[in-house]
Amino acid sequence: MVSRTGSGQRAYIGSFTSEGGAGVTVAAVDPETGALSARHTTDAVPNPSFLALAPGGEVLYAVSETDDGAAAAFRVADPARPPAPLGPPVPVRGAGPTHLALAAGCLLTANYGSGSVTALPVRDDGALAEPSAVLRHEGGGPDADRQEGPHAHAVHPDPSGRWLLAVDLGTDSVWVYALGAGQTPPRLHREVRLRPGSGPRHLAFHPRGDRAYVVGELEPTVTVCRWDAASGVLDPLGEAGVLPAGTDLPTFPSEVVVSGDGRFAWVANRGHDSVTTLALDASGDTVALVATTPCGGHWPRDLTLAPSGRHLYAANQRSGDVTWFRVDPATGVPTLAGSLDAPAASCVVFG
Repeated sequence: MVSRTGSGQRAYIGSFTSEGGAGVTVAAVDPETGALSARHTTDAVPNPSFLALAPGGEVLYAVSETDDGAAAAFRVADPARPPAPLGPPVPVRGAGPTHLALAAGCLLTANYGSGSVTALPVRDDGALAEPSAVLRHEGGGPDADRQEGPHAHAVHPDPSGRWLLAVDLGTDSVWVYALGAGQTPPRLHREVRLRPGSGPRHLAFHPRGDRAYVVGELEPTVTVCRWDAASGVLDPLGEAGVLPAGTDLPTFPSEVVVSGDGRFAWVANRGHDSVTTLALDASGDTVALVATTPCGGHWPRDLTLAPSGRHLYAANQRSGDVTWFRVDPATGVPTLAGSLDAPAASCVVFG
């Protein structure tokens, strides 16, 4: 998220320390041009591949994407200082956590290696307590190499704050959890199966909150779903391709982002090394491919929209940079505007 305390706007870049990354990088943001300027780094946690900010922007959370698996909290209120750890990393009792989110007084992590979701209560000072629950998925999919078992890849609270949607690449499904009051651990509500072999990775909600778009990693598609927050029902409506017909390069989409006005969605494509622009109709049910734009690097692991909606950011893991783009407000098509060196970059978090 962007923080407006102290000296101005900030963004946070996660990276893989095992691949030469700095860990967490704090960058200043030029709100007019979108340009990033690195200010501080910390490698206090190995492989902080995904980040999330607490409301208010004073505490930053990170997964530690390692075989043992952990999560960590950092105080980031002072823009003149690097992030300060709020205690040691807390084991998530799951392997390879890849994503995290705050909901119902807890930090939730998606643990890819063990196919589980962990709930860690957040203390009053922002530090993390030991896990209150580890929710294990079951099942697999038709891809013997990637879907031999469950692989939870992302956790997304719904806009109502009543539900948590966990996207599992290994089971080709989205697991819907009910969120309780206070720090009550999530409770499984239902499993929603998507097309076998699609390998769902992440999702994004329409700003109305009644549609969700699930990006597939194993096949370059977006699944359009109706979301009913009253009943916690996710209903798949159909799929749309995210690459032009005839594209035969192996491609593994990583992220989907929806514009604040609900007119466009964007998908980052690893291998094809592009950003796809999709136009959404007024209902949000129809998705049309508008353009694919080179991402300006190699292997875009994450894609983020700036709070203003005027700039997109791609974290290009293998080329070691973060690129940013101006978004055409009429067509949604991004134009490359700049880049920042960031070895093994894996995410950019704005507010």
